[in-house]
Amino acid sequence: MATIRLGDTAPDFTAQTTQGTLQFHEWLGASWGVLFSHPADFTPVCTTELGTVANYHPEFTKRNAKVIALSVDGIDSHHEWIKDINETQNTTVDFPIIADESKEIALLYDMMHPNASEKATVRSVFVIGPDKKVKLTLTYPASTGRNFDELLRVIDSLQLTANYAVATPANWKDGENVVITPAVPDDEIATRFPKGYDRVKPYLRMTPQPNK
Repeated sequence: MATIRLGDTAPDFTAQTTQGTLQFHEWLGASWGVLFSHPADFTPVCTTELGTVANYHPEFTKRNAKVIALSVDGIDSHHEWIKDINETQNTTVDFPIIADESKEIALLYDMMHPNASEKATVRSVFVIGPDKKVKLTLTYPASTGRNFDELLRVIDSLQLTANYAVATPANWKDGENVVITPAVPDDEIATRFPKGYDRVKPYLRMTPQPNK
């Protein structure tokens, strides 16, 4: 079981899901991907999380991002649980949930942390780019529900910074000013960032978001 680090190729796998059998890399295609695990079906925090993802699905789609969940429970359990999620969260779960009863995928992605639980996966999140490289990893304890607004914010940042020589500052939100990376010399700023910039310090140069 290897630790997955940023920049690693996300391990490929074939899995049984609530939407049929899929091969992960093939399913991702040219899209971004969000793979997230939950400790077990029919658990309260996970129910709110999957309901939130279902309600946010249009936001992920707008960003060309596919979402897929995983737990070590089986397909029949997943389908029964989806009924509860749809009912209690006033939504329709329309993304696949992986059945990983063998824990093969959970181990492949280092989602099993024995000091937390020997039987259940932790709340892992992997954001994966169209190049199949891991762009973000997050691990939450079982007692803390995830912030999916933050995941959308991170995807916005990743997609922006993949195409422009900028980085996003603390608490940045889409549409706000960004940082020009140190790799861009001062004499190129006017050409590359025609909206202008604010030189706060030689190493801290702010500019309006270039794709807005």
